[in-house]
Amino acid sequence: MPNSKTLAFGIAETLALHSGGDVVVLDMAEASGWTDYFVVATSTSSVHLHGLARFVGEHCAQEGVKPLNKPDSAQDQTWVLIDLGDVIVHLMSADSRAFYDLEKLWFKAQATRVESPGPVVPDKP
Repeated sequence: MPNSKTLAFGIAETLALHSGGDVVVLDMAEASGWTDYFVVATSTSSVHLHGLARFVGEHCAQEGVKPLNKPDSAQDQTWVLIDLGDVIVHLMSADSRAFYDLEKLWFKAQATRVESPGPVVPDKP
């Protein structure tokens, strides 16, 4: 099982790779006493939101981490929260992200943006 920092940044990289928008890892260790990291990403649609949640689930399964909650799967959902204990993942629509503005709410947490590594280019023979 990975430590919380490795898990948080691994999830963030997975989200960025799958077109999660504005992926941010917030270091919550100093700002809260109940979790170490938030991972926040924006989805482009409800279908994309559920796809991102699935990719997070697959990443966690590979790491041997089980979520503490089962995210709701409503079609019109705008925010999925995945509680992994020391890491909390927030997948949000653009409107929800702007409205709740978690980065501003938790302004004492250090924020690190995670960019997509770009498309995978196969090696030439």
